[in-house]
Amino acid sequence: MADTDPAELERQIERTRAELAQTVDAIADRVSPKRVAERGVAKVRANAEHLVAQVGDLVGGVAGPKPVRAAGEPDDLWEDDRPDLAPVLIGVGAVLALGAMVMLWRRRHR
Repeated sequence: MADTDPAELERQIERTRAELAQTVDAIADRVSPKRVAERGVAKVRANAEHLVAQVGDLVGGVAGPKPVRAAGEPDDLWEDDRPDLAPVLIGVGAVLALGAMVMLWRRRHR
């Protein structure tokens, strides 16, 4: 320790203080309510986009365009064996909307 230059020790201390200040600032920024809310919104948005994409793929696969038959092709070549999920999806949407309305009505009349 006696071999260490006091000026070098001062520079190391200042460097350590600066690094510590940056670390504290980064932690404060990370746990600030604004940043936490932004991350939460971003996560919800990403999940919603993923859900919409999945439903779009499902509906697109079910209700997608039917192939056009060329002249002279056999009739059974382009048979569509896909189930018709549109009524099921409409029913699920109606049930969800009705459930939301009931929940809102109950909260309002408490």
